[in-house]
Order: sequence, then structure tokens, then C-alpha cells
Amino acid sequence: MIIYHGSDVSIEYPEILDSDRYLDFGIGFYTTSNREQAERWAGKVSSRNSSNKQIISIYNFDFSEVKDKLKLIEFVDADEAWLDFIVSNRSGKKIQEKYDLVSGPVADDNVYLTIKLFESGVLNKGETIKRLKIEKLFNQILFHSPDSLKYLFFDHYELIEEKTYE
Repeated sequence: MIIYHGSDVSIEYPEILDSDRYLDFGIGFYTTSNREQAERWAGKVSSRNSSNKQIISIYNFDFSEVKDKLKLIEFVDADEAWLDFIVSNRSGKKIQEKYDLVSGPVADDNVYLTIKLFESGVLNKGETIKRLKIEKLFNQILFHSPDSLKYLFFDHYELIEEKTYE
């Protein structure tokens, strides 16, 4: 399968970099099989870094090959287990450390707002899941361990024309 990473630099040799940011699936190297999603990520990174470069790094990855070799968790839908997992990671509980690879839906801006409403107590779990089911969700694949990165093979990168992302 072809997967993408959006940034303001090309990344031929991905690394697991420590971060103090609490992300959906925890610390690691984030990718997606959806090019449009990677382009949005590149735009956000470029904007955050004021770099004016948007680059998509493109990799080959055989998901079926790692299923019996790595510890992984795969979320098919934005369901209750997925919600619990990302809320725990965003609160700093680091439950993703049990896994080499995490795969599942990505919380875009609309989904992020719904989750924030859940975290603040405005929405209950049932209403949150109901709202998530109507969103168009892209996927993300987190490489969380150095072992997982051994199965990710850089192919090439592409410079994206400057676009405005909101």
C-alpha cells in the first residue's frame, strides 16, 4: 500500500521523536493512505513553521506483513473503543506505548470539536459516537516504535503547490 506523510520537509528516514504534544494516537510517526489528508497536514505544518514549503513524503508499506510481527491496534470506525483510546492519549495517559503500530480514523477539525465537547462534558459518549458516524473520516497510521519503522519504505517526495488550508 502507498502511504503519505505531510510536512514542510521530505523525510527519507523517519524517526520516533519525543513530543510534549498529546496527539490522537500518541507519540510517533504519523502517516495516512489518503493523499488529500497528507496535503492538509503539510499545509498545517508549513503554516505552523512559517516555512512556505509543503512536501508529501511517499512510502510503501505492507500492512498485512506486520500483522503477525508487531503489536498493533487497528480501529475500523470511530467507535467507543476509538474514542476512549484517543481521549486517553490526549490526556497524556500514553496507552499507545503498548503498541508498535496504531491505525484508525483521524480526528479532523470537525471531529476534534465533537471530541472537545465530549471531553468538556457537553456531550455524552452515545451522542458523541452518533455525531462521529456522520463525519467523513480519513485514516491515520502511527508508527510508534523503531521496530515498526523497519517496515516503512521511502519511495519519493513531492513538493505541493502552495495552497491555503483552514
